[in-house]
Amino acid sequence: MSHHVPSGENHVVDLAVIGAGINGLAIARDAAARGLRVIVVDRADVGSGTSSTSSRLIHGGLKYLERYDFALVHESIRERHLLFRTAPHLVRDYPMLIPFYKGNTRPGTLIRLGLLAFDLLALGRGRGLSRTVPVRTVARRWPTLSRDGLRGAALFHDAQVPWAERLCVELFLDARRLGARVLTYTSVTGLVVEGDRVAGLRTEDVRTGARGEIRAAVTVNAAGPWIDRILDGQIESRRLNGGTKGSHVVLDPFPGAPDTCIFFEAAADGRPIFVFPWQGRYVLGSTDLTYEGDLDEVVASDTEIEYLLAETNRIFPGAGLTPSDVLWSVAGIRPLPYTSGVSDNAKISRGHTVLDHGPAYRGLLTVIGGKLTTHRALAEDVTDAALRVLGRRPRPCVTRERPLPGAETSAWPEFVRDFLRDSPLDRASSRRLLQLYGVRARRVLEIAAGDPSLAEVVDKETGALAAEVVMAVREEGAVTLADVMLRRILVGLNGDMGLNSAATCADVAVRHLGWDEDRARSEVAAYERELRRHRPRALAEAAGAGGSTGGGVGGSRGSGRTA
Repeated sequence: MSHHVPSGENHVVDLAVIGAGINGLAIARDAAARGLRVIVVDRADVGSGTSSTSSRLIHGGLKYLERYDFALVHESIRERHLLFRTAPHLVRDYPMLIPFYKGNTRPGTLIRLGLLAFDLLALGRGRGLSRTVPVRTVARRWPTLSRDGLRGAALFHDAQVPWAERLCVELFLDARRLGARVLTYTSVTGLVVEGDRVAGLRTEDVRTGARGEIRAAVTVNAAGPWIDRILDGQIESRRLNGGTKGSHVVLDPFPGAPDTCIFFEAAADGRPIFVFPWQGRYVLGSTDLTYEGDLDEVVASDTEIEYLLAETNRIFPGAGLTPSDVLWSVAGIRPLPYTSGVSDNAKISRGHTVLDHGPAYRGLLTVIGGKLTTHRALAEDVTDAALRVLGRRPRPCVTRERPLPGAETSAWPEFVRDFLRDSPLDRASSRRLLQLYGVRARRVLEIAAGDPSLAEVVDKETGALAAEVVMAVREEGAVTLADVMLRRILVGLNGDMGLNSAATCADVAVRHLGWDEDRARSEVAAYERELRRHRPRALAEAAGAGGSTGGGVGGSRGSGRTA
């Protein structure tokens, strides 16, 4: 896979997409499936920006009923239903309890009515009807939940994508298979503006400095929170992005931690927040703050962390959480439309708009807004708009029914049963492979079977195999160690953010992928630098102890157990 446009080489395509987040990748997939020639460029890895900082929930749109945004609710319900079918390995039913407390700005009666309306809108496309839970049942089933002012609760069924990063990777794989070219670590240095037309973009390889140009009939600015930066100094435009900052924290199980998601109203500001189980740990989130700072330096603040811990301690009186309990945090900017004079950020639309800059700048589209759940619908809208700009007849969209690569089986439950029966790994490791790769889990085992050293475990906590590192680079477009750890094999999202396995994974790259020792050491150091924005406790502890986090590269050869 080439990751840059070679110097002096001009590419001519129908569609050039700026941004390889979930929306940009979905656009590339949809457009390529409809026969367009597509190139996507991103200055970093696929899904490495906003797409990896969400709450990892596939919302059916319950929250949007509060703003009477029925169109977005309908779209969210439909897209959630489609994801259950096209990505069953990545998206799963996720029940959540909504407790009602005295003094809430949203009384229980209002929430019950909202749930009833939602169930009617989702009829035939949900995973169970909502139901009221009386106080005594809450006390029995969720005994650690505060009963101070409790007026009852409701159990609601939504969906979760535990590994949003893998959703991006699978969109990338399918887009590439359909003919799209994805150029990671390729920055956009400018738009090609010729009179009243945008005719493409200029690029520079982030790693080598090589420059190139992409000529495109239509250019799509899908850079999320960075859309204004792409346009700045290039074309005249009003401010388009007004994204708000959302932060989460990750913790180990704590005293009184629930076994289901709790979706409750914060006492401090009335914002709905979550406490939810995630891969054996818990996520608290999120905040929703106006943000005018550097989009490349977004970090969860002490104030946000204290806010999330205080609200969790209030709802779970026995938790006793302090900042020292936080394993790591994550913060990102929601790509919301700029809206002046809004006192409550929750009132800013979570829908998306496709802005055609013509006739002043023909051939340029900018995507404003968008969210994880509705990425496919957004892509369909963008491709429709691009076809109109191209003056071509409408072409049918196929992504509503097209499964993602990890779901290419006519019978997912049967595949799971057969894989668990035949896998040489223990059951927990086999299930992990299924949850990350779906039917492509068999490819991991094939690679491991071809070389006994690739059956070694590179991360004790997760049981990840060396074969996954090799597949990440050779077949899934990973370039750096961070790409491998954080967005492919995902050991970077364990308790210590993969700090103890980074050198081991880099050593696999030395032995099997052509890295030399200098490259490996450099990649481990770069990985630790990338982690600093997450404020991992393990990194701070290692720095305080004055020791190394992961050992020297080359010293871990053969240290893992075999499958």
